[in-house]
Amino acid sequence: METGKDLDGSSSDSLHLANGSEGSLSKRLLGYGVETRGILPVPVEQRTDGQFSKIFFIWFSANFNILSFSSGTLGPLAFGLSARDSCLVILFFNLLCAIPPSYLATWGPKLGLRQMVQARYSFGYFGVIVPCVLNLITMIGFTTLNVILGGQTLASARSDGNLSWTVGIVIISLISLLFSFCGYKLLNRFERVAWIPVCITFIIALGIGGKHLSDPPTAAPASAIAVLSYGSVLAGYTITWSGLSSDFTSYMRPDAPSWRIFLYAYLGFLIPIVTLHCIGAVFAAATLANPLWQEGYLTGNVGGLLDAVLRPAGGFGKFLVVLLSLSVTGNVAITFYSISLNIQTFLPILLGVPRFVFSTVAAAIVIPLGILGAHSFHDTLLNFLSLIGYWATPFIAIVVSEHLIFRSPSSSSSPSSASSSNFSSSSRFSSYNLTHWDSPRHLPTGIPALLAGIAGVGVAVPCIHQVWFVGPIAEKTGDIGFEVAFVVAGLVYVPLRAVERRWALGRSGLDSGV
Repeated sequence: METGKDLDGSSSDSLHLANGSEGSLSKRLLGYGVETRGILPVPVEQRTDGQFSKIFFIWFSANFNILSFSSGTLGPLAFGLSARDSCLVILFFNLLCAIPPSYLATWGPKLGLRQMVQARYSFGYFGVIVPCVLNLITMIGFTTLNVILGGQTLASARSDGNLSWTVGIVIISLISLLFSFCGYKLLNRFERVAWIPVCITFIIALGIGGKHLSDPPTAAPASAIAVLSYGSVLAGYTITWSGLSSDFTSYMRPDAPSWRIFLYAYLGFLIPIVTLHCIGAVFAAATLANPLWQEGYLTGNVGGLLDAVLRPAGGFGKFLVVLLSLSVTGNVAITFYSISLNIQTFLPILLGVPRFVFSTVAAAIVIPLGILGAHSFHDTLLNFLSLIGYWATPFIAIVVSEHLIFRSPSSSSSPSSASSSNFSSSSRFSSYNLTHWDSPRHLPTGIPALLAGIAGVGVAVPCIHQVWFVGPIAEKTGDIGFEVAFVVAGLVYVPLRAVERRWALGRSGLDSGV
């Protein structure tokens, strides 16, 4: 286990680069406040952060942006729902889908582990590569959508057309990369205030465009298929935060009340997502009856729509459009941060490489993807969100089942193997031996988790109802794929994991913490 005294753990990580030019570069960057800590567990003595409100602000700012607004527009524009029906679907699905990432955020202070490192205790050292890759695809996808939308919106602010989408995408990506370099402390400071100008801008947009929102066009009655399909898209937006929840709570005090961590995280997800999803749905419904807004949307996607809404404000409106374009940087910055941790988890050979190197590589991947996808943003957004949630729910079912069932005090045959003295023998967290985080022999094989994940996704396929695929069950019920995947994965994992534990306990010399 590493040692050090910085809240970021930077001093510890710099030891890995003590020699050569890389070490010199790392030390220089540390001098500027850049965090180099990777996935190494945060020792108890470094889990000292007691400002729990940071959790609220980091999720609030990350979700209070134009991508949330854009996802809300899909209700009326892609599924034919009215503004009212869209808002009801948004509210009730997000009330449910914000629970898993908020719950997983409570594990960070107790264990000091990043989210995908913690998943090794159910998926195993090598098995965790699968959810890591899926999580990496998810984060790269969301980041690409964000930089596309930010770049398009920034370009819309130039009425002369001299700023292309490509240049806008590059600008947004580089600004976000700069913030991601600096790690935990600066990210938290930035996210605490980043939402304020965005909130003011949306209030002004509501004031300017409000007269067009009072009488939206009549929509057809909502069908169960449309409601569930849109709900699945919303789940893909919210529930996939579960793959990085504890990345931003692992420096919190281990005695932090779990209910407070959960509440801050839950409200940090729920308030901005529901608010901006609903605003997006209302504006999208009104766009169908407003030729000027339609023209803006058709020429510049959501950025063009917002530019059309704010056009009556003249030059000040253009300034507000620029602020909205920058709203995605909070989301992209923390995602770049977690991408670097994700890569180190499934490629442990790169553990000695500073975290900021991976953030730079991620930006180099995202920029060309954004440029390629910019001209089909609506379809890209819809297809991505409707697909990405189907892996996340089996992942959640597996790690939560492991924690609630197999890490319960009554199921732990050797509580004394726990590595942290902060927990009594009655705590589930006492059954995690934190010295085994990088020891394949002392972690589960991952076979039950992988089989459960495959079963969950496989059974979900006939229950999918999206524009790219309609399963035979979903033809009658609508999209219930992510719900089915969650239930099946949990039901399959529990008996298989029980068998694995009995086998592991019978092996000579193997720690019962498996």
